[in-house]
Amino acid sequence: MAVVTVPEKSVAVNPLKQSQALGASLAFLGLKGMIPLFHGSQGCTAFAKVVLVRHFREAIPLATTAMTEVTTILGGEENIEQAILTLVEKSNPEVIGLCSTGLTETRGDDIVKFLKDIRDRHPEIAHIPVIFAPTPDFKGALQDGFAAAVESIVKEIPKAGAIRSEQVTILAGSAFTPGDLQEIKEIVTAFGLIPIFVPDIGASLDGHLEDGYSAVTASGTTIRQLQEIGSSAFTIALGESMRGAAKILEERFNIPYEVFSELTGLEPVDEFLQALAILSSRPVPEKYRRQRRQLQDAMLDTHFYFSAKRVSLALEPDLLWSTVRFLQSMGTQIHAAVTTTRSPLLEKLPIKSVTIGDLEDFEELAVGSDLLIGNSNVAAIAKRLSIPLYRLGIPIYDRLGNGLFTKVGYRGSMEVLFGIGNLFLEAEEERMKHLWGLVSN
Repeated sequence: MAVVTVPEKSVAVNPLKQSQALGASLAFLGLKGMIPLFHGSQGCTAFAKVVLVRHFREAIPLATTAMTEVTTILGGEENIEQAILTLVEKSNPEVIGLCSTGLTETRGDDIVKFLKDIRDRHPEIAHIPVIFAPTPDFKGALQDGFAAAVESIVKEIPKAGAIRSEQVTILAGSAFTPGDLQEIKEIVTAFGLIPIFVPDIGASLDGHLEDGYSAVTASGTTIRQLQEIGSSAFTIALGESMRGAAKILEERFNIPYEVFSELTGLEPVDEFLQALAILSSRPVPEKYRRQRRQLQDAMLDTHFYFSAKRVSLALEPDLLWSTVRFLQSMGTQIHAAVTTTRSPLLEKLPIKSVTIGDLEDFEELAVGSDLLIGNSNVAAIAKRLSIPLYRLGIPIYDRLGNGLFTKVGYRGSMEVLFGIGNLFLEAEEERMKHLWGLVSN
């Protein structure tokens, strides 16, 4: 059981966390025909857009209500109304995801009432869902905003229907990349099941070329699919942060669910495949049996480099949990763990302590580590401490292929094993060269 500590500082120095609004926009981008709309200043939207564009290296559709000093004082209903009408006219979205920001949450705008009044005045936009996620960026983090958006989606869109025994809803948390979702989709469909991902950034942010330009997301979960998840026989929640959305579906449609907090490593993937086998009444396909044996061999090949190594991590809670568990299964020691926001998982971590803090805290705690794990903002710390860095999380702006990076399933677990193992191997070779140089002199 971990002891959770929160440093008593008035400000964040070198922040680790990203805003809730950024997390919500990432979730909304997994819906087809979507354009996220930030209710706040232009700077709020510009910052989120820069982060996502640099990470995915893709065109990211984001819009803003462009609040000014005057409208902040007088109220933002007119800005929301004008923004929605402009988007409908110029971008023709199938759905709009509205995110609040610290500016408008502090003022106290009643956005739910605003939306009702706007619809009453403009019945011509009644066919376009506007999903509102409250995401103040003065509290919480990316993971919280992502979860808030998914919960808003499953509260508003689905409809009740006859149960389809082969259909499952998969609620994918912020810890999973587009490449992860593609791998999970391949695994689930191999059992004869029909998955509906909410959201499906594996379809929209995987880095593919479309036939032409689109001002909204060209791929992702469709409105029709969202309406059909009330007919699913089961809900699979990927990440503890998705438990709330799974409970909403259970309460609305009496759909049972199970939460899988991790899909990296031998045992977690075994449990996931076993659950799918029971759900589908089908045996595990032979290709995954072979991949399992490949992962076992990879673990044998790499465990010499992992054993007793000291690793420090700076990650969102869901991603921190799965990474810590995977590293410990390979014999590594967790030297320090820093995260962004509270989660029920933190106290359950099998380490001494975890800090909810910033990168200044992380730099102080990580001294003496053999490896750092975090996003690209940790690179400067790794350089100052002369410790290798394995990049994980958002944003990663100094590496290519973030959209297709995979860390789940047997194949994804091997990718992480070899990626981290190669860093340990390189560090060991450098150490031996240094020692040999000392002996030679």
